[in-house]
Amino acid sequence: MKLQPLSNLLKGDKAIINKIKDSSLSLKLMEMGCMPGERVRIDAISPFGDPIAIRVSDYTLSLRLSDAKNIFVVTE
Repeated sequence: MKLQPLSNLLKGDKAIINKIKDSSLSLKLMEMGCMPGERVRIDAISPFGDPIAIRVSDYTLSLRLSDAKNIFVVTE
């Protein structure tokens, strides 16, 4: 188990959200279901690497890479 930013994961990787680094972004992300303890899966990465699509709380969420760098996860 390794703590790393969500932006480091590859398509198909699964992880559990551990913390959100940027406090100004944390409320917005939590409203979208990205809360500590929540399981996520990388569903797709755009051809140029930004944005990425993650599966969280039974729906797909598109995230900018700059936002994904602030979400720290523990890989499964």
